[in-house]
Amino acid sequence: MNEHHQAGSYEVRLATHADLPGARSVMLDTFYREFGHGYRPQWHGDVIDLAATYLDTPRHALFVAVDGDDVVGTTAVRAQGPASPPHPAWIAERYSGDTTAQLFRVYVRAEHRRRGLARALVDTAVRFIADTPGYDQIYLHTDTRVAGAEAFWRSVAVEVCDARDGDPSRNQTVHFEIPVPVLAHVE
Repeated sequence: MNEHHQAGSYEVRLATHADLPGARSVMLDTFYREFGHGYRPQWHGDVIDLAATYLDTPRHALFVAVDGDDVVGTTAVRAQGPASPPHPAWIAERYSGDTTAQLFRVYVRAEHRRRGLARALVDTAVRFIADTPGYDQIYLHTDTRVAGAEAFWRSVAVEVCDARDGDPSRNQTVHFEIPVPVLAHVE
């Protein structure tokens, strides 16, 4: 797998240990500034130990977009389906097991958006998944309160469940799958 490439003036690549503080900052800032609920241990435990979760675990990965020395975007891959609750039980069951690659932490700092970084990060993660034995589906979910998130995912994935409940103070989650045939066509 090509471990890094350029996206405009940015480098998109596998994270190193040196990138972890910057990646954690992007993630925590997203929880507090974008989602408005801050860090929640039941949902965000991976962020505390990024190395163990993504760098030291086979078939998992963390990718970063960097601008010079600054991490400005992240995407992670884990062999883990969504937890239930808060997700519908049938979603948790459908994507359980280690054959599901779940995309996590697809975050780009607001001032660096609209430059192709999310797409470059996701494309890099999908190539990793395609090159990693044992995955047969790609799952993700998004909070539609983040500007542009829903439209972005609809451009690269297929909706499997709209779990929005109409209360904007709670999670407004839509669940997606990136079709498996994409795995056979990744270059």
